[in-house]
Amino acid sequence: MLALDHVGIAVRHLSDAARVYETLLGLTITERYELPAEGVRIAFVRSGAVDLEFLEPVGDGGPLATFLATRGPGLHHVAFRVPDLKAALAAAVAGGATPVEPAPRRGARGSLIAFLHPSTAGGVLVELVER
Repeated sequence: MLALDHVGIAVRHLSDAARVYETLLGLTITERYELPAEGVRIAFVRSGAVDLEFLEPVGDGGPLATFLATRGPGLHHVAFRVPDLKAALAAAVAGGATPVEPAPRRGARGSLIAFLHPSTAGGVLVELVER
């Protein structure tokens, strides 16, 4: 069964995003990660049962930097928690979805993740998360 896990938001600077959400909404960053191989810094903010995941590019290369250059800051992806990622990914592919990468990989929090391409997921980058 799918459950909304988090909403990914692309930002240019984590510090600016944190300041806005702390000042306007009273939320605080609960976790931070840096994934150099992915070219991204991540900060999670808890909001009820769902997290907001702020994504800041490290350097000028990589998919996130390209996303920001073409689309600007804002919604990057929607993530759903699944009990069995391989089974969920196989079911999505059988239903017509295209994975962004050939195989699941480890993401923030040590979770096993896979992304579904927006062109086959209703125009939204969808992340499946097993943790």
